[in-house]
Amino acid sequence: MSKRVLVTGGSGFIGSALCLRLVAEGWTVFNLDALTYAAAPASLAALEGDDRYALIHADIRDGEAVKAAFEKARPDAVMHLAAESHVDRSITGAGIFVDTNVIGTFTLLEAARAWRDGLSGEAADAFRFLHVSTDEVFGSLGAEGLFSEDTAYDPSSPYSSSKAASDHLARAWGRTYGLNVLVSNCSNNYGPRQFPEKLIPLMILNALAGKDLPVYGDGSNVRDWLFVEDHARALQDIVERGRPGETYCIGGNAERNNLDVVHAICDIVDDRRPTGTARRELIRFVTDRPGHDARYAIDSSKLQRELGWTPSLDFETGLAGTIDWYLANEDWWRPIQEGVYRQERLGLPA
Repeated sequence: MSKRVLVTGGSGFIGSALCLRLVAEGWTVFNLDALTYAAAPASLAALEGDDRYALIHADIRDGEAVKAAFEKARPDAVMHLAAESHVDRSITGAGIFVDTNVIGTFTLLEAARAWRDGLSGEAADAFRFLHVSTDEVFGSLGAEGLFSEDTAYDPSSPYSSSKAASDHLARAWGRTYGLNVLVSNCSNNYGPRQFPEKLIPLMILNALAGKDLPVYGDGSNVRDWLFVEDHARALQDIVERGRPGETYCIGGNAERNNLDVVHAICDIVDDRRPTGTARRELIRFVTDRPGHDARYAIDSSKLQRELGWTPSLDFETGLAGTIDWYLANEDWWRPIQEGVYRQERLGLPA
């Protein structure tokens, strides 16, 4: 396929990793981003002045702006990552999640369909729409088992429900209108440039500052951790070689409970920046998140079998590298910490 792509949400955590990878791989990338609170334009500073990259500042809910973005980008593929994504924020403000994740996805799908319909021959046949989603749409696992492409949907939060709805829309546009839709569902991402409302960067920055490390409930909730650059590589594989109409689950084969993750962060930060007091003493167990899913874990064997993808890093190596990145890049996270997010607790209903 040709290599012009419209990436939505490219200034976010996963989106920026994807944009950096695609440009390095020779793609021309148009990043459609509303630049909400979680966007970090500094994450893409390396692409400034590169003629293979352009930012389109627009909201996916704005049909006219999205149409104009297609006309500017003339894409061979869409990789749709733009979303409100923080579960805690969805608990106290569900409306923006429905607006962005559901209505925004609908608006984008309609624009993609119109663009595809204006193409002819091989260009129309080759056009692809990759809808990037989450394993949270599947709900909660017990102590055993794995999520797969065949797992029934059972979302628990306003966030995961809005993503489940957008997944269904994407598949429906494939079946009804013949759009070459692919869907991916990934496990929890971590790595450089992650907005500090999420568990791993929040714990890193609090540990560095000597602040309390709030752990929900008893810390027993389990997540399957996926290094963000491995995720970006998987997304490229899927849009290039995945089968239209198919779903691909992407996991890191790295199940850890939250308390063990926080312990590991404490120990690495102690090693890198010793203070004489163990950071584990900063851990505080706090009121659990409402509807907190017990366990996520992904079977990514379909992706590995069909496309040859495997995770490149074990969790311990990836976590150490992530902590080292935050230690070396205070100029990236300090403005966020002093501006749009001061590491306050989110998601407690009134």
